[in-house]
Amino acid sequence: MPLPEHLRRLLADCDVETYRSSGPGGQKKNKTESSVRMRHRPTGIVRIATESRSQIRNREAALERLWKALEARARRPKPRKASAPTHASKVRRLAEKQHVATIKRGRASRGDDD
Repeated sequence: MPLPEHLRRLLADCDVETYRSSGPGGQKKNKTESSVRMRHRPTGIVRIATESRSQIRNREAALERLWKALEARARRPKPRKASAPTHASKVRRLAEKQHVATIKRGRASRGDDD
């Protein structure tokens, strides 16, 4: 199955390194270089894929992860719109401040209690 066009263009900007990975998978995984590490040269982003015993599937998975990482990096957060506090929240805040003030006034010493 050929790669989609956007992934083919992305592959041109990447360094692809294959290596032997460890872990579950048996002798096939331990003796073949099926794991793939992709490094995007312009940005330095690195993504790896080791889950399949097929190098081709791992290459596609690493490319997809790299594509998603680049998309997430290009996405700009929505600007926050500053909003004023509501009238009710101002009233609640002042009521709480008055309540705390009365509690503190009650703690004050009442003169000499010797």
